[in-house]
Amino acid sequence: MNFASDNASGAAPTILEAIVSANSGTAAAYGADSFTQRAEAALSDIFERPVASFLVTTGTAANALALGALTPPWSAVFCHEEAHIHDDECGAPELFTAGAKLVGIEGEGGKITPQALRDTLSRFPRGPVRGVQPGALSLSQATEAGTIYSPGEIEALSGIAHEAGVVVHMDGARFANALVALGCSPAQMSWRAGVDALSFGATKNGAMGCEAVVFFNPEQAANFAFQRKRGAHTLSKGRFLGAQMAAYLDNGLWLTLARRANDAAGRIEKGLADIPGVRLAWPRRVNEIFPIAPRSLVAALRAEGVGFYEWSSRAVAPALAVRPDEAFLRLVCSFETSDAEVDRFLAIVRAHCASTPGARS
Repeated sequence: MNFASDNASGAAPTILEAIVSANSGTAAAYGADSFTQRAEAALSDIFERPVASFLVTTGTAANALALGALTPPWSAVFCHEEAHIHDDECGAPELFTAGAKLVGIEGEGGKITPQALRDTLSRFPRGPVRGVQPGALSLSQATEAGTIYSPGEIEALSGIAHEAGVVVHMDGARFANALVALGCSPAQMSWRAGVDALSFGATKNGAMGCEAVVFFNPEQAANFAFQRKRGAHTLSKGRFLGAQMAAYLDNGLWLTLARRANDAAGRIEKGLADIPGVRLAWPRRVNEIFPIAPRSLVAALRAEGVGFYEWSSRAVAPALAVRPDEAFLRLVCSFETSDAEVDRFLAIVRAHCASTPGARS
């Protein structure tokens, strides 16, 4: 049972089959192949407008290269203080922007509020040479807390950013999971809400290793082909990226896979709700669950071979703060998570909490 990350899952069989199929014969190199062209056309189709899209192999590359295209070195990139670009990408955004400053904004549940964004922007006025200039706002969808922004919330934050001359980037590593949770269209959750560029994730949701950088204003991508090459992310055998992305989008596979992962997480959420001593830091929205449980449960789960992360977050509401005798966990489901794994996990938690006096109060 591995609930540590959706990165721990394999690739979806349909995508593996597409890779094998693309291996037959020869194809133009460096992304000039028909597979990549199909993927690029499919991305324009799902977003209901012509987009400039570029395939890369990792989410870190997608985020860092996108921000490098959107922001000059003397600018600030505003994001949640626990955003992936802020805490988990080893300085890659700063490297590929040639030094743009990441400015973290606090907010419960991993989300930035309009007021918090306004307050932060007020600290970085445009003009004075002593400070970095407002450059980009990066929103995570879903967030590092597994929460999501509604299209209306994205539109409100994008509007504030654009009024300040700030472009809007979205880290969509779990874009599909957020989309099926909201039940809206890709366009409604991106450019129609004011997003200028998107890191469109596929790896966490069934690809072997493929992401896309999508620009809704192709003019912003004028030099991106050179930036991608300079950043060592132009694959010579790019057809294998194109084959993955085309298969991922074909017949709505990406939404089916995301729905499976979300549903598995929903079953865990429902089961945990009936177990005394366990509570959620915030309601589950996508394929991630963040329970607060007796600290002794950590050892019990490890002993049963359950993979998960103990989590640390400043985004938990004060009223739900984790006590010294409690542990804060992150559980992530993938499209491969089975009902049997969910049932076994819940049985372990239920049995442990039933035998732990403090958990029964």
